[in-house]
Amino acid sequence: MNKVVIRFIDSRIVKGTTADFVPAKDLFHVNVTTDSAGAKPVEIHMSDLKAVFFVKDFTGDSQHAESNEFDPSHPPAGRKIRVEFKDGEVLVGTTTGYQAGRPGFFLVPADLGSNIDRCYVIAAATRKVSFI
Repeated sequence: MNKVVIRFIDSRIVKGTTADFVPAKDLFHVNVTTDSAGAKPVEIHMSDLKAVFFVKDFTGDSQHAESNEFDPSHPPAGRKIRVEFKDGEVLVGTTTGYQAGRPGFFLVPADLGSNIDRCYVIAAATRKVSFI
């Protein structure tokens, strides 16, 4: 099971676990953390999303200030990329799978201390994507 934080284009957020996320599929299911045990998983449609964040835990570190800077002592794997979402949020990281015209791509954050292991960015929710 993957721990995920789902960010919708309408600003809603859902936290939970998923075992069936596949970027090429139109939907997947999330067991929401606030639901009681035995509750049915929620169906999530990719067309409603901004991004899917695969996280280390659901609380994160409130003392950690997220950074879009790369640590020079840890050369990144993949191409450095900057993503500006339509809502103004900016993510910087690396990717091995970005291709213009595709529905989305994975990004690993530049910030090694981030609670985010990786995220799947929905291309339709972006304003600008550029290699840096």
